[in-house]
Order: sequence, then C-alpha cells, then structure tokens
Amino acid sequence: MSRRQYTPPSSLPEDAPQLAYVSQDRYSKDWNSSLHTHGCAELFFITGGHGRFCTRREEFPVAIHDAVIVNANVPHTEVSQLDSPLEYTVLGVEGLETLAGADGYTMLHLHTGWEELMACLHLMHQEAEASLPGYERVCRSLLEVVLIRLGRQQDAALSGDSSDTRSSRECGLVRRYIDNHFKENLSLDQLAQLAHLNKYYLAHAFRREFGISPINYLIARRIEESRFLLRETDHTLSLIAQILGFSSLSYFSQCFRRVEGISPMEYRRHHRQRRESYPF
Repeated sequence: MSRRQYTPPSSLPEDAPQLAYVSQDRYSKDWNSSLHTHGCAELFFITGGHGRFCTRREEFPVAIHDAVIVNANVPHTEVSQLDSPLEYTVLGVEGLETLAGADGYTMLHLHTGWEELMACLHLMHQEAEASLPGYERVCRSLLEVVLIRLGRQQDAALSGDSSDTRSSRECGLVRRYIDNHFKENLSLDQLAQLAHLNKYYLAHAFRREFGISPINYLIARRIEESRFLLRETDHTLSLIAQILGFSSLSYFSQCFRRVEGISPMEYRRHHRQRRESYPF
C-alpha cells in the first residue's frame, strides 16, 4: 500500500466533527485487504481505478465518482482490480456518523459537484502536508464545506443533519440496497425478501415514500449511470447495457428512450457535438 497521511492537531469544539487525518492511497503489491476497523468515521472518495468495497456482510463495486462513508468500528476493506489500480482520498473524521446505512455505512454516487469536492480534498491534503501557520483552520473550514456538500445528498443522512427523513426503515434499506447494487440483476422478490416484506406491500410503501416503484427506481439509477458512461466513455451500447444489468440492448434502449425521450446513440451524439462546438 502506498500511503501518505498527515494528522492535524484537534482544534474544533468537542460537539463538532473533527478531522483526525487525511490520506491518499494507491494500490500496490503490499496492499493489505483484510477487514479492519477505525476509532472514527472514514470518508472514502474514489479518485481512480476500479475495485470493490467490502464489509462483513457484503461487497460492491466502486470506481471514480463514488464515495463511501463508514462509521467508527465498522469492519471494512478495499480490494483493487489488478489492471486498474484503485486510488482514493480518505478522511478520518471524529464525531461523525452516517445514519442512512443500517449496517453502519453508505455509498454515494457523486456525478455532480465532484470537481468541487476534489478541489477541497486536494487543498486539505496540501495544507495538512505543508503544516504552515493556520493550516488547522483551513482544514477545519474545508471539512465543513465537504460535509455540507455531502449532506445535500439525500442518501447521506449524516449525524447533525436536520433534514427530515421521508422513508421508513424498510423502504430506506431497499433504496440504499438498489443504490449499491443497481448494476446487478435485481427483482422485486429479492428486494422484498431483503426488507422482510410482502412484495406488493413493498411496492405500495416505496411508491408512497418516494413517488416511484422500486423497479422504476432501479431503472432510473441505471439510466442515470448510463448517461455518464455515454458521455465519458467509448463503450459500445451493448457493453453499457451489460455493465448496468439490463437483460438486453433493446431493453436498455427502450428504457432510455422512455426516460430521456431520445435513444442512447442520439444522446451520445448530441453531447459529443456540444463538446466539439464548445471544447472549453
């Protein structure tokens, strides 16, 4: 494991989240992928490569634009793909807790606002590394910005967040599971079994809470990810459909057109034309 870690002294009030450390990691041959815990919460921001995030109960794929929040004393580890080394920035934060995950962690897909978060993390790491006078105040302010930005994500549910939660425990659990596993083959029966609910009751309750059925929410998450892949990669439509768990290319195209009003190919062509017309 290649690790650079800098620990600023504590200067925040006791009742406010405090930065314990900020570090940058990149996969290397001595990477230790054993389950481990920390005495504070950790916020992982995946900045490169591909891999899987593992806890005692499950594991899920992670890549750039993903963030994982893990509460203190929750066993976890990261596993990297050999051909695409995993890279991430991690913040250790005392006095912070995510209330969204029933098992003490939650995952966020941050396709909007990513650059701004990366700028904050880069400056935080730079300030901590240089340790010039006043760097503690800078790191404290940057941490506050990062937590506010994350708190705006409806699935973050950080401790101290005053926003009201709309979902029941069961529906919230199902939605978070979809968010973490939307690339996999999921059915309403599986989701109902996960929540220990009758599938018809789950469909009704989920729609009441979120205004959409569980399966349509699953499709919406896949379409959201497909927009990013269509814009930022050269993957074929068939490969994108396969990556996102669609049963066929035709079903992917049908779902995409229903949500976006145009075909996936038209969407890609439109955004490439815009990029060529406005390269900066």
